[in-house]
Amino acid sequence: MSTSIYTEREKGSKYRDMLLAHAQVASIAVFFIACCILFSAATPTFLTTANLLNILRQLAPMLVVAIAMTFVIATGGIDLSVGSVVALTNSLAAILMQAGLSWPVAILVTILLGAVIGLVQGWFSASQAIPSFIVTLAGLSTLRGIALYSTQGFSIPIESGTGFDFFGAGTVAGIPVPAIIAIVAALIGYVTINRTRYGRQVIAVGSNAEAARRSGMPALRIKASVFVISGAASAIAGLMLASRLGSGSSNAASGFELDVIAAVVLGGTSLMGGRATVVGTVLGALTIATLGNGLILLHVSPFFTQIVTGVIILLAIWSNTRVFSKLRTAKKGKK
Repeated sequence: MSTSIYTEREKGSKYRDMLLAHAQVASIAVFFIACCILFSAATPTFLTTANLLNILRQLAPMLVVAIAMTFVIATGGIDLSVGSVVALTNSLAAILMQAGLSWPVAILVTILLGAVIGLVQGWFSASQAIPSFIVTLAGLSTLRGIALYSTQGFSIPIESGTGFDFFGAGTVAGIPVPAIIAIVAALIGYVTINRTRYGRQVIAVGSNAEAARRSGMPALRIKASVFVISGAASAIAGLMLASRLGSGSSNAASGFELDVIAAVVLGGTSLMGGRATVVGTVLGALTIATLGNGLILLHVSPFFTQIVTGVIILLAIWSNTRVFSKLRTAKKGKK
C-alpha cells in the first residue's frame, strides 16, 4: 500500500516537472501561433509566399546570433556587444572588398575578426572575473565607435555581381540563402546543446561553475568559448546584412542586441544560466520577426514596434523568472 502511494506521488511530480520544464516553450509557441492567426485575419498579404520568404530573409541574421547568444546566456553570461560587432564586421567587409580583396577572403577575415573580438571579451569576463555585462557594455560602445571612425559615418558601397551578393540576397530552390544559413545554425546549435559533451559542459557551468570546475571541467575556457561563438555568429550576421544591402554601414544593427536577447529569453533560456532551449530561441526569434512584419503590414508606426519589443522583453523576463523559480522549488520539494 505504501509503495503504491509513493509511486503515484512520483508520477505526479514527474509530470509536474515536465510541464514546468516546457512551460516557457509552450507559451511562446502559443503566442506565435496567435500572432500568425491575428495578422492573417487582419491582412491578406501576411500569408503570401513573398511575405513569408521576406520574414525568413530578415529574420536570419537575428536568429544566427540568437543561437549563439543561447550558449552565452546558458553559462550565466550576456553579450551586449553583438549589434556593435555586426556593425564593425559589416563595415570591415565593405572596406576590404573596396580595397580590392576578394570576397571569399574578406568573409574569412571578417569572421576571424568576430571570433577574436569574442575571445578578448571572453578572456576579460572569464579569466579576469569581470561581469560579462560590464565587459560587453564597454564593447558595445568601443566597437561601434571603431566602426564609425573607420567609415567616418558613411556607407561603403559593395560592387554587385561579384558573388558576394548571393550570400545575403541569393536563393536556393526558392529559399533565401540567409534562411538556409540560419536553419543550419539552428540545427548545429540544437545538436551541440542536446547531444554533445560541450553542450553538457555549457549547461553544467551555467548551473554551478565552481562545481563544474571541481569535477574537472575547464569552466573558464568554456565561459570564454561561448563569447567566441557569439563573436563569430555576429560577424556572419554582419556579412549577411552587407550582402543583402550592397553596402557596409557603421549604423547597421542599431538595437540589434535587444531583439537577440528578447528572442533567447522569450524562448525559455534561463537568464540565471544552467538551462537552454534552441527550439525556444527559434520560436522567440520567429515571434519577434513576425510581430515586426505584421505591424508594418498593418501600417502601424515603426516606433510602436520598439515599444512592443520592450514590453515583450519585460514580460518575458518576468515570466522567465517565475517559471524557473517554480521549477527549482518543485525539484527541492521532490528531494
